Amino acid sequence: GETHSVREFVEKAAEIAGFTLEWQGEGINTKGIDTRTGKVIVEVSPEFYRPAEVDLLIGNPKKARKKLGWQPRTSFSRLVEIMMEADLKRVKNAH
Repeated sequence: GETHSVREFVEKAAEIAGFTLEWQGEGINTKGIDTRTGKVIVEVSPEFYRPAEVDLLIGNPKKARKKLGWQPRTSFSRLVEIMMEADLKRVKNAH
């Protein structure tokens, strides 16, 4: 029942990693700049950019609730935290 944009996901992930982003550009030219260093942290990959994408895609968990008895237990913020913790751990262990 929640909707979150890719930008919102990236901002939360950046926050967890210790960055504050400032967005510059539009569409395929969008970049997320670290406000502290001025370094580009995020940019759109042309191979994954979909200019004709619909504005809003929302999943409906009713079927999973009904057939599987499933209930969401993890908030959006917590999910991003879990993902970032795993990625940061993987990067740390790779060195």
